Amino acid sequence: MDLGIRDRVAIVAASSKGLGRAVAEALAAEGVRLALCSRSLEGVEAAAQEIRERHGTQVLARAVDVGQPAEIARFVEDVATELGKVDICVANAPGPPIKRFMDATLEDWRQAIELNLLASVELARATLPHMVAGGWGRLVMMSSIVAKQPEDGFLLSNAVRPGVSGLVRTLASEFGPHGITVNAVLTGTFTTERLNRVSSDGGAPPQFDRWIKGSALGRLGRPEEFGAVVAFLCSQGAGFVTGSSIAVDGGLAKFLF
Repeated sequence: MDLGIRDRVAIVAASSKGLGRAVAEALAAEGVRLALCSRSLEGVEAAAQEIRERHGTQVLARAVDVGQPAEIARFVEDVATELGKVDICVANAPGPPIKRFMDATLEDWRQAIELNLLASVELARATLPHMVAGGWGRLVMMSSIVAKQPEDGFLLSNAVRPGVSGLVRTLASEFGPHGITVNAVLTGTFTTERLNRVSSDGGAPPQFDRWIKGSALGRLGRPEEFGAVVAFLCSQGAGFVTGSSIAVDGGLAKFLF
């Protein structure tokens, strides 16, 4: 299926591995030109090279700490200069640690807000002017199902992720007249390195079995399944989907709205 986004330029943050990498792979398969970033230059350059070889598309790689606004701004300007435009932005960042309330320090709270809310704000601030100038854009913010259904032990995510949904709904209204859609994707449980860390954390809920039994499909998700959903939201065909927070969780969450 041709998603109609060949030769578009997409920024995918925190994309050297995990779900960010899966999104990059899905977009590259559609002929999208990519700008990837990660805190590890070695990791993101390796990912970029593998994607170039596999999909034959142009890939720019940079070391960026998305918790630093100045680094985000510089990265986006580099992308616009070297690739000519910015059409798509997938805002992603490492999730916060598993903490209970009395164990979380003020610094834990600051880092969670910086990485899992303010990084999305800064990526939007940097990329939306380019999309407005082009009269077309797709902004997707990666979040979590705890934005709608809090999970025991996931204090920091439970508190911060709903802010992303509020941001998405507001930006969708403000930038819709410019041909730009804005959506959030609420992740469930996927076979990634982060899930392995969470499942082995002493403060986490009981591990894989609980998540598998709790899902409608009775299994963990594959990263490529997540990437396919995000790629669709970035497509021409998803032009009437905006302001939504869409769960990609195999039916794990039980919320209605």
